[in-house]
Amino acid sequence: MWEKIKNIERRDFLKNLASWKSFIFYKRDDNVTLYPDVNRIWPLHSNEDYEKIRDSFDKYGRGYNFNKSFFDNYKDLFTQIPCVRLKKLLPYENSEYIDSGWYGIKNCYLSIWPFSDCENVLYSFEVKEKCSNVYSSVMVRNWCSNVFNSVWIINSYNTFYSKFIFDSSNLWFCTNMIGCSECIDCDNLQNQSYCIDNIQYSQEEYRKKKKEILKDKNNFYTKFLNLASKWNNIESNNVRWSFNVKCENIENWYLNFNIHWWRNLILAGSTNWNKYMYNTFVCGSPHMDHAYHCLDSWWGDYMYNSERSAMSSHVYYCYYIENCSYCLGCIWIKNKQFYILNKQYSKEERFEKANEIFEQMEKDWILGDFFPWSMNPFYFNDTAAYLIDDSFTKEEVEKEWYLRRDEEIKVDIPEWAEMVSTTKWWNDKMIKSLDDFEWFDENWEWKIDPEIMKKVIRDEKGNCYKIVKMEYDFLVKHWLPLPRLHRLDRIKLGFKFK
Repeated sequence: MWEKIKNIERRDFLKNLASWKSFIFYKRDDNVTLYPDVNRIWPLHSNEDYEKIRDSFDKYGRGYNFNKSFFDNYKDLFTQIPCVRLKKLLPYENSEYIDSGWYGIKNCYLSIWPFSDCENVLYSFEVKEKCSNVYSSVMVRNWCSNVFNSVWIINSYNTFYSKFIFDSSNLWFCTNMIGCSECIDCDNLQNQSYCIDNIQYSQEEYRKKKKEILKDKNNFYTKFLNLASKWNNIESNNVRWSFNVKCENIENWYLNFNIHWWRNLILAGSTNWNKYMYNTFVCGSPHMDHAYHCLDSWWGDYMYNSERSAMSSHVYYCYYIENCSYCLGCIWIKNKQFYILNKQYSKEERFEKANEIFEQMEKDWILGDFFPWSMNPFYFNDTAAYLIDDSFTKEEVEKEWYLRRDEEIKVDIPEWAEMVSTTKWWNDKMIKSLDDFEWFDENWEWKIDPEIMKKVIRDEKGNCYKIVKMEYDFLVKHWLPLPRLHRLDRIKLGFKFK
């Protein structure tokens, strides 16, 4: 199986796996969920109700029917078993609208995969390992704090509009920085301080120039979009592609941490070594060994074609199981072992039955394939696959039975809500804009009118969003301008890998 998996092409890897990671929150039946209203998903439950019934999910177990293919057997279970609206694990605090949070999550909002003792995380993706105050950023990990509109930040703080930062602090508009502090508009520096455009200044000169540079609030996003496209690999050996940290013997792709011997990985790794990983997206754990075609997986050895197999090992074709081992084709169960299609077997029966199933799959030429496209419950153009590579055409994805969203996402805006634009003009008319809510006072102190929190903001594309209190306080504290992009477009900036 693994020989077939490890040789998959990059585009197929994206199409097969990254298309299972959606970024759009939908409102269904007055509840928030990541699942659009399509006919590929089962009844939805709140997290609280879901945990009450989850221990009984082996009642959905079924014997394997060898007159059907494995995926037909699997789909029968997949479409019948209940599902949780947002994949969160209890306990969490003040974090209703997130997906895939793990323990210690506090004050997180509209973010995907905040993980492990993180708090105050808004509009971000993949924030891990005791990070706090992270806004509109992608892949922030290992004791980071005060991060805004940045990508791949490790063990750093006070990082704004920057990419690929390691062990640094107080950076603005920087890339490829290691062990640096108080730098602006710099690229590819190590152990440097008080630099602007890679030129070092005295502390006094630097602070004077910094104050002037940071007055130009209207230019912040332009600076971020024009950051250097060259990405370094840090403390890594025999590595192809970009921004991999403490990795070795790896091929294809980027934004990985503590990995050796792998191919086709994005946003993978952990604070300890992981090895022999192929075609995984957002994956890693302490000492993960052998993971193939996996998403969000965490823990043990030999995990094939599975999503979110948290704290599990020796699992194959499983979807969101926890603390399980030696399971095949199982969905949403926890604390189980020797299961197939949510049905328990003795140890001997399980190995015998699994071998028979693998033999059938091999004859059907599907052994090693990821979950079929006809099961994917997300709109392809709402997923990471499309954010990373938007060259996938509508005809291409629909031909293979993926879903694709053509209509605009409906947003409930109260009739009484006052609209504010990101620009002064809308439909050839001058209207109230964000410029009317932020300014420098007579002492050159940056001010943002708190009334903006009562408004609905519409960007140039017509997308609408709001400023919440936690975000407002952060912007004011760090002298940041109001965001001119919808939260999804801010996340998209973190996936511009070319």
